[in-house]
Amino acid sequence: DETYRSVGQQTTTASLTDSVQHYVYENGRRYHSYYGVDKNLLPTDEIEQDRMDLYHEILLRQLDGRLHLAPIGQYPQRILDIGTGTGIWAIDMADRYPSAEVIGTDLSPIQPKWVPPNCKYEVDDAELEWTYAENSFDFIHARNLGQSIDDWHSMLQQAYRCLEPGGFIELAEIGGVSYSDDGSLTPDNPLNIFGQKLQEAMVVMGRPAHMTDTFLRDQLVGAGFVDVVVAARAKQPHAPWAREKHFKEIGSMVLLSNETGFDAYGLAAFTRILGMSKREAQGVCKDALTAVRNKNLHSYNIFYVVYGRKPEPDE
Repeated sequence: DETYRSVGQQTTTASLTDSVQHYVYENGRRYHSYYGVDKNLLPTDEIEQDRMDLYHEILLRQLDGRLHLAPIGQYPQRILDIGTGTGIWAIDMADRYPSAEVIGTDLSPIQPKWVPPNCKYEVDDAELEWTYAENSFDFIHARNLGQSIDDWHSMLQQAYRCLEPGGFIELAEIGGVSYSDDGSLTPDNPLNIFGQKLQEAMVVMGRPAHMTDTFLRDQLVGAGFVDVVVAARAKQPHAPWAREKHFKEIGSMVLLSNETGFDAYGLAAFTRILGMSKREAQGVCKDALTAVRNKNLHSYNIFYVVYGRKPEPDE
């Protein structure tokens, strides 16, 4: 398919045409397999694509309509979106910045074919060696990759090499720990049990148990970026329990996302990594969903946005 081209050194465009369309089917869902079945544990089917598009709208509400928080100026030239998913962020960025060529990369070609002329997609694994030229992007963006990256330092070093001096990188992640300010979220709540099981699976895989602003900041600093800023640390309610209209709307959308979100994040992690039966894994996910539907539970996660700048040669 001419819409996609490989940038991975271990593949060719010709081989991608057929084999990249092969998937693994488990628990009634479709998953990535081309770069390894455990590279990303989230599904790629239409149910998940709908959830990802909804979640994009949630994050737009969370950031008051902004697609990014890094100060990239009015006329960026080349933008890279790592783990683009359905490609919706890349499409919105291409519309907002017609001056820029926007490239979205992902493990599977699930993005639409009808896109702005300055937007394109490439099938690639961000943890393979990047084939982009040095200093070739002025903005690199990565969102919700927390469960799919084994070596953050290595990936960010490649991003550093490919970012031009003065360019920005932005990481946006949702934390895996749930909170409540009124004590309604007890330690034995099914929502906490879900989160603990998910963290356990990540530890077994050698990946961070959950994302925090401290982790993201330290990773950027460790890769050599400067002027690292924690630009957002926002509550994301699981349901419309908040009194404030803004958070009530976000909570309503998150609750809708949760209808399939717990299964998306939990099923493969619990069955493949923790060895649960399908029924047991589905029970943990269903119980968590039932918990957040309870209007007496006032729980939330934290959404983080952290960005940094590649220093100029004389800095």
